[in-house]
Amino acid sequence: MSRLRLHTGLDEIPATAWDALHDDANPFLRHAFLSGLERHGCLRAHWGWRPRHAALYDGDELIAAAPAYEKTNSHGEFVFDHAWAQAYARAGLDYYPKWLAAVPYSPVTGPRLLARDGASRHALVDAMRARSEDAGESSLHVNFLPEGELDAFDDAWLARGDVQFHWRNPGDWHDFDDFLAALESKKRKNIRQERQRVRRAGIAFRCVHGDEASGTDLAAMHAFYCATQQAYGNHPALTLPFLQHLAETMPRALVLMLAERDGQAIAGALCLRGRGALYGRYWGTTENHPGLHFETCYYQGIDYCLREGLRVFEPGAQGEHKIARGFLPVLTHSRHHVADPRFAEALRPWCAEERESVLRYRDLVLAHSPYRESPPDRLAGP
Repeated sequence: MSRLRLHTGLDEIPATAWDALHDDANPFLRHAFLSGLERHGCLRAHWGWRPRHAALYDGDELIAAAPAYEKTNSHGEFVFDHAWAQAYARAGLDYYPKWLAAVPYSPVTGPRLLARDGASRHALVDAMRARSEDAGESSLHVNFLPEGELDAFDDAWLARGDVQFHWRNPGDWHDFDDFLAALESKKRKNIRQERQRVRRAGIAFRCVHGDEASGTDLAAMHAFYCATQQAYGNHPALTLPFLQHLAETMPRALVLMLAERDGQAIAGALCLRGRGALYGRYWGTTENHPGLHFETCYYQGIDYCLREGLRVFEPGAQGEHKIARGFLPVLTHSRHHVADPRFAEALRPWCAEERESVLRYRDLVLAHSPYRESPPDRLAGP
């Protein structure tokens, strides 16, 4: 009979056992990535993150697991439930702590229920829900699920979703000119002009993987990231030792796009590479130039995907400005178990209305696609 165990650190689980439960296609699920967040000061209790990883065992064998955290706030999740917390507070109830299965600071769709088979995945969900209820937690949340894991949740779970903007190569684009040729004339012209402005400013780009990045490269990228976080009033959670850890343990998954002028790095974008996809995460700059953000964060990533044969580029959450640059809406999914049945039933129609609004927005955006044609394989979601 299987049993659920909670781990207060991922290093309590052997990397070989954890990584055997996923196909290694998504870099954010690797033991090296998740344990690195813990080892190098990116997750702290006073920031609201306490590791409580769910692990399902059959005897001594790990058969299913989920990266999970006890949360005392809702920061760094990107599925916003602040209104739920406020409703609990008005009713005189505690919403926090709650239990969250997700990848910290990473609104990237990917496996959340790592399992050797479908039966183990369902058993993990049932065990997590039972444990959350026994612990008296207000709620259990599973964010940014792939569609293939949705059937592990029954109708008692609340369903939420949102839209992100992703670039997808239908398979017949081999270089940037092929991509541009698929766009409407005005969009194609605007992108060319943006790229030319950056070149005229004397800015060149250097793309390096983790095993090619020098200590100076990593320090520069971390400084760019910190500057952007501070500009938006956020505390920079990722530390330089964490970036150094990624460069060492995931050398070909870490990708830096560095913008240089007169031999000095003035901007950069930090990406992670998976199997078939590039994920843009953070960017920053010390100088402001027209088009520099779009070139660093979007066009360099598209160029990279075309060179490397990657079919998908996910540049991060939000941002309608991405549409004109070839990124189309893709649905994201999350599931939520709210323990108090009164709140759960009150939230159910709200979630349904939210989903209808998201679908309408998705359809509206697709009706104004920047492409001359929008073949089905460039779209995603129901």
